[in-house]
Amino acid sequence: MNMAPSVVHLPDGQNFTVQPVFSGLFFKSNEFNIHPTPFPVGWTVVLHSEDNCDNHVDDGEDGSETHPKQNHIHRYSKPTLHNDTVFISSISHPSSSDYRPPASASRQIALMMWITLYWYFQQPEPSPYLETKQSQNTPLTARPKGEWRIRIKREGVLRTGNLIPKLERMGLISTMESAVGTDVHENNQGWDNMFVTRRMFWQIPSGLFLFTLQPMKHSSHPGSPIGSRPTSPINKGESPHGHQHTPSFGSGHLCVDTQAGLASMPGFPVGPYFSPSRLPTYFPPPPLQYTITNNVRHPLRQKPPRMGEIFYTRFVPSVGKYLSFRVASLSPKPVPSVGPLGPAERENTHLCSLDDTSLLQMWLSKPRVSAFWGEYHPNFLSDGLQSKHSFPAIGMWDGVPFGYFEIYWVKEDSLGRLMGQDAQDFDRGIHVLVGEEWARGRVQHWLSSLVHWCFQVDNRTMNICLEPRVDNER
Repeated sequence: MNMAPSVVHLPDGQNFTVQPVFSGLFFKSNEFNIHPTPFPVGWTVVLHSEDNCDNHVDDGEDGSETHPKQNHIHRYSKPTLHNDTVFISSISHPSSSDYRPPASASRQIALMMWITLYWYFQQPEPSPYLETKQSQNTPLTARPKGEWRIRIKREGVLRTGNLIPKLERMGLISTMESAVGTDVHENNQGWDNMFVTRRMFWQIPSGLFLFTLQPMKHSSHPGSPIGSRPTSPINKGESPHGHQHTPSFGSGHLCVDTQAGLASMPGFPVGPYFSPSRLPTYFPPPPLQYTITNNVRHPLRQKPPRMGEIFYTRFVPSVGKYLSFRVASLSPKPVPSVGPLGPAERENTHLCSLDDTSLLQMWLSKPRVSAFWGEYHPNFLSDGLQSKHSFPAIGMWDGVPFGYFEIYWVKEDSLGRLMGQDAQDFDRGIHVLVGEEWARGRVQHWLSSLVHWCFQVDNRTMNICLEPRVDNER
């Protein structure tokens, strides 16, 4: 397998080195493998490409017989649209003297498969055009398009017990065979043809699978505080993540069970996936209830995250930094950013010393911004925080603020009244203010991330609205 090792940066700050091995690809945890060991902690996947067997059916000489269909297996070199297959072949666990075994082995394997797919669907996208008999003489761009998918084989670790059905129930993998089946002995009908599409994968909430292991009290990895991510043991003077934030907490932030309620600044990345219980942090949308606001009937909304709370993070490979969003805060002190950092050098860190009110005053004083948003007024931020159908957010690159955003429910907004029946119950809208000149030109990164969060946090959201002015210039 001719591939160079690569590093996958997870939304919660964990890093895995993906390197080719004789049997496939090895995912090595950079947090667990601080010390050299002959058996690194991680797992091996077998990833290869199988030609469509329909392309390998040969007619007999008299045209009356055909040879059995056979798959042609090739080494994986780059993604294909439909022909790639993968399964987990082996797992190397951390020492039981350092970490407790997972409460659920199925959950741990699901996490490994999720990370594998997270890496795979960030590889170069294959050509979407299909080659069929009907379109073989058609120009490439006029051919029908297919969906990028990968097949999950029921082999290796995935052959164990009811693991494949469990992964399907979790929503991680799918099958086209939705019937119960008639096999009374081995009820495997439909479970051998599992797949994941890229469109499906990026709709899965990351918090449904991300979790960490519980360290033992007498762990050989010192310096890992009680509230830390257990997959990030930190030796004295050494950080597995390379860069860490070091500000101290101000007052008025979150209770102890959330990221900003820690007693002191931790020496590890904290974000929306942090949990002292080391369990997945996903919570399903609430039951549907309706209320009426200003003569508009709409679903009863959940409270947004609290002031200063990070609600979304992801690593952007093309920028080399983590993009994150947190709720704006009225605190007179700068809001500490405790999320993960990318390997790129941090710039413009002086912005981290400003509180959110000062940031908005500075940004709204710029003619480019005030021409669209108007002048700053003392109630600008407090009005946004008191709104029942929206909340204000601060966007950050590696913890450095660059812009202000308002995320709102369209139904109750003035836009919803103009749209009438076209505004659906869970449609969202976004207002945008990019205050820093150095952060301009990255619209695709932060806009797709905000849309990603909107679709993940409530799968009933079908549309995201923007309201650019007709005289807006890029």
